[in-house]
Amino acid sequence: MKILLSPAKSLDYETTLPVDKSTQPYFVDEARKINAKLERQSKKDIQTLMGISEKLADLNYQRYKAFEPDFSLSNARPAMYAFSGDVYTGLDAYTLPEDLIDAAQDRLRILSGMYGVLRPLDLLQPYRLEMGTKLAIEKHNDLYEFWKDKITPQLNEEMSSDELLVNLASNEYFKAIDVKNLHSEVISPVFKDYKNGKLKIISFYAKKARGTMARFLVEKRANSVDDILSFDQDGYHYSEKDTQKENEPVFTR
Repeated sequence: MKILLSPAKSLDYETTLPVDKSTQPYFVDEARKINAKLERQSKKDIQTLMGISEKLADLNYQRYKAFEPDFSLSNARPAMYAFSGDVYTGLDAYTLPEDLIDAAQDRLRILSGMYGVLRPLDLLQPYRLEMGTKLAIEKHNDLYEFWKDKITPQLNEEMSSDELLVNLASNEYFKAIDVKNLHSEVISPVFKDYKNGKLKIISFYAKKARGTMARFLVEKRANSVDDILSFDQDGYHYSEKDTQKENEPVFTR
């Protein structure tokens, strides 16, 4: 089983790392190409391209300029410790025991606009680049075109045809995968909460639940649909009556 997560906009390069393990990203050369395009942009261009504040544009302008071609623990950080958004609150990587770090490295994959796809221990330098950003790279009109024929073969290479791919990424990031040419079955869990008597997807809770489920599946060494459906953390449980599509099981609380 492989488990897909989205990255986070917020980054943590301050908290002491619990391990000194790291690996190199699959697509370092591609990340260099993308950064080379970004570092030629002015602060104003970055602000317009990404629709962000002047302060954030300045921060990322500095990040692109500081990007180094070689990745090490002195200038980069393992992905699951670098991202710090709601999903990663649920994952709680800093408390993973060592044997689960290895299990996470084998099972978890993080999609990224800059790096394509990352393993938990793959090093990344500070950046901001959402997959939906309209950035033309070489002959490609945007990041979806650039990454689709790279991420999909990489996942196929890592997975057997009977292995499940659990999609806990957002729609924005999952669109970077060419599902028609993916060799594995995809299961996309949905998390809903009751609010004012109605079931709704509440973004903050759903994001955290994705990270919590990712950790649950790693801890369980999950391999089957039944393992996915047994998820029962933070008050969520599988709801057969609220599930309309077999490959989109709904979890409610």
